[in-house]
Amino acid sequence: MNIELTRAKLSDIAEMQKMVIPEVEAGVILARSSDEIATNIRSYILAKESGEIVGFCALHIHTPSLAEIRSLVVKEDKRGKGIGQQLVTQAIEDAEALGLQKVLSLTYKQAFFEKLGFVEIPKESLPEHKIWADCIKCKHFPVCNEVSLIKTL
Repeated sequence: MNIELTRAKLSDIAEMQKMVIPEVEAGVILARSSDEIATNIRSYILAKESGEIVGFCALHIHTPSLAEIRSLVVKEDKRGKGIGQQLVTQAIEDAEALGLQKVLSLTYKQAFFEKLGFVEIPKESLPEHKIWADCIKCKHFPVCNEVSLIKTL
């Protein structure tokens, strides 16, 4: 399996939206409009195999010192092959190159992120704008069992 990591283009949005539908319906990932993805297109990293998108994630910057890994998804038949790890590793490298100090993740996949050096933190320590900007859109809000994790760079 030869995975190429690349930057998303506006022309990728339709395929990205199609790929994320099952995860959004399951309540694992927040729905993002195509306009929202377009506005943030430079934050998305794609994993491609033979030109097909098999996974993606975004590095969303919250403050000059804090970013978040979000919208991490890998096609179901490609899971368990290290693609998610490659995407997160690239996002962390991007964060370091930008001079960020910490990278946050809200996830149901705690062990996955812990293997990559993230540690659990209390949700109460999340930036307030994160809760009101994103979490309020979630069908699980306010009763959520996602875990907050952070990696110091």
